[in-house]
Amino acid sequence: MQDILKIIRYSWSLRKYYLITIVFVVIISLLNQATPFLLKYIVDALVKLGHGQTVPMSLIWLLLGGILVVNLVLTIISNIQGYYGDILGAKLNTLLSQRYYDQILKLPLEYYDNEIAGRITSRLERSIVTISNLMNAFANNFVGFFLTSAITLVILAFYAWPVAVLLGLLFPFYIWLTSLSSKSWQAKQKPINEATDVNNGRFVESVGQIRVVKSFVQELAESRFFASKRTEIETRTKAQSTEWHWYDVARRLGLNVVFFGIYAYIVVQTFHGHYSLGDLTLLLQLVTQAQFPLFASSFIVDNIQRAQAGSREFFEVMDLEPSIMNAPGATELVVTKGKVEFRDATFAYSDGKAVLRGVSFTIEPDTKLALVGESGEGKTTISNLLLRLYELGGGQILIDGVDITTVTQESLRRNIGVVFQEPALFSGTVRDNITYGRPDATDAQVKHAVKAANAESFIAKLPEGLDTEIGERGVKLSGGQKQRLAIARAILKDAPILILDEATSSLDSKAEHEVQRALDELMKGRTTLIIAHRLSTIAAVDTIVGLRGGQVAEQGSPHDLAHGDGIYAELLALQNPTEANQAKLKSYDIAVDSAS
Repeated sequence: MQDILKIIRYSWSLRKYYLITIVFVVIISLLNQATPFLLKYIVDALVKLGHGQTVPMSLIWLLLGGILVVNLVLTIISNIQGYYGDILGAKLNTLLSQRYYDQILKLPLEYYDNEIAGRITSRLERSIVTISNLMNAFANNFVGFFLTSAITLVILAFYAWPVAVLLGLLFPFYIWLTSLSSKSWQAKQKPINEATDVNNGRFVESVGQIRVVKSFVQELAESRFFASKRTEIETRTKAQSTEWHWYDVARRLGLNVVFFGIYAYIVVQTFHGHYSLGDLTLLLQLVTQAQFPLFASSFIVDNIQRAQAGSREFFEVMDLEPSIMNAPGATELVVTKGKVEFRDATFAYSDGKAVLRGVSFTIEPDTKLALVGESGEGKTTISNLLLRLYELGGGQILIDGVDITTVTQESLRRNIGVVFQEPALFSGTVRDNITYGRPDATDAQVKHAVKAANAESFIAKLPEGLDTEIGERGVKLSGGQKQRLAIARAILKDAPILILDEATSSLDSKAEHEVQRALDELMKGRTTLIIAHRLSTIAAVDTIVGLRGGQVAEQGSPHDLAHGDGIYAELLALQNPTEANQAKLKSYDIAVDSAS
């Protein structure tokens, strides 16, 4: 019950629908008592008629009409109540889903580093759907069941107090007995949920990487993995269900015996003249009304258990506090020049492994700085820290002398454009993807961005031009085309600071040339941080920062560093395309230039 109350408190904005539903439930529960009484009076009247007494036919018709009116009213009101219950369930689903999604979007990258996408979506489906289903059933059925039972017990107490006492004791005993299986059920449900999450996660991954699956001929392996997890879920569910239904058999056999005793008591009392036939009819109907909620409580408890497990997973996520928050009184970042400074920056991931140790460098306005270093030296981490996707362990990052922790995250990221090594496109149209960060852009602004990104010619050849659907992650486009759309998106955003995870290393020479022209246009007039993947790009920057051991190993212009004995000089010396040299370049994430 605590979980239900927590859900109600969490969704208190829907209280109007809870109140309407409860009012209708009370009316329905009261009306449900009318028919047994009307039937009692009809039976008693017929018995009197059989004994030679005068009974006006109008009374019989009046009672029969009363039954019809009650049933008609019940039909209308129960459907109105069902409608509001359904609306409540739908609104609750929307409310919980939206809050869950908003919470997920607030959480930092660290959360996603330790989660599987399929598990996140699986939890959305399992937790929220089960909670919504429970509250829908709670509004439409559960409250009515128990309210009807309470009213029935009161009436039974007036006519046959031993029956009322017996039922009154049976209700809590039965529910208590049912709840004994709850802990075992939930314990068995946890590994089922975990297996489901893993299976759904793999499903999402394999569908998202279907080209890899097919190219490596792993369809059968993926199918077997899926089948093995489904078999595990099936096996665990079988054991869970077996135990649950043994409990249910024991409960219901007990109920069968108790209700036999109740029926026998009523019939025997009627046989000895303590009750009239009308009383017999009334009591049997009341007992039957009380019996239904008891038999249905297995279903009720099953739904409650599922919702409890689901709600705990839901609230576990909702109770997470984002580790990166806007500081109290955070201001809007206004970039005047675009000077970026890293001052003694340190950082370690949640596993405790230090990545950066006192990194310091400055990117002057309207200049390009390239980061070089072997894989794992923190190049991408530095770009993530500038975006404040992770929080520094120590030191500062400043833009135009302003510490980025003192400004709002939204204003910080609005002033930074990003082009990733792998273009991150969404399903939808070409226009949707270009305007992703600026949905209010005019056609003229979009066309300017397209032209600047050197994407005009290929977009013109698409079936619907800018309104062409590109498929999930831009599957219908080539690598170079996707990169130019990503660049157009960054151009349209028009942020004064640019992070460029160089996007040409995996392209052929023609596509590389087209994309590079677009990148050159994008970098004009911007402060640019480049995670370099080609030596030609590094040679064209203003400053190179070499990283080694999580620290700045060298810093200077390409001309100065080329004559030293550091990382950049080593990379230049590796230009001879031998197998050993290529392997060494690969460790630096550097591709051999197509012209070399």
